[in-house]
Amino acid sequence: MDTKELSVENIQKTVRSACEAHGYEREAIIPVLLEVNRTLGYLPTPALVEVGRHLRTPVSQVFSVASFYYLLTVEPRGKHVIQMCESAPCHVMGGRQLYRAIIDTLGIEPGRTTPDGKWTFILTSCLGTCGVGPVVQIDDDLYGNLTPAKLKPLLARYTNGGE
Repeated sequence: MDTKELSVENIQKTVRSACEAHGYEREAIIPVLLEVNRTLGYLPTPALVEVGRHLRTPVSQVFSVASFYYLLTVEPRGKHVIQMCESAPCHVMGGRQLYRAIIDTLGIEPGRTTPDGKWTFILTSCLGTCGVGPVVQIDDDLYGNLTPAKLKPLLARYTNGGE
């Protein structure tokens, strides 16, 4: 959803729909936030307030959950999100060089989004595929045995291929 579509009405409708699907108890906070995040692209403050109201939970607790889990974000992310595993197996297999290549290619540090809004770069602890490190995940696609030389053609598939 485009940020321009983040009207109060759209946020309220999205939160209401997520609560109807997952329940109005505090225990539903994670699935509700996941659905709202997926629908809106991130969790703007008005959405956190609305979730708190529906689940009868203080906004501070809703924000704590939203900011704790890496799958949730309280800031807009780029069209494509590249996550890089920074665990020891990936590091040993060339992760440091790949890390530098991502920074040099995208021109951003981890936790940032490119000025054009195309890419967000995130470090993560493990993507569960240690045998094929270094590993990155772009959106929902996982890539192993990645090298700096393979990076630019891979990123081009997303930027030039219209994915």
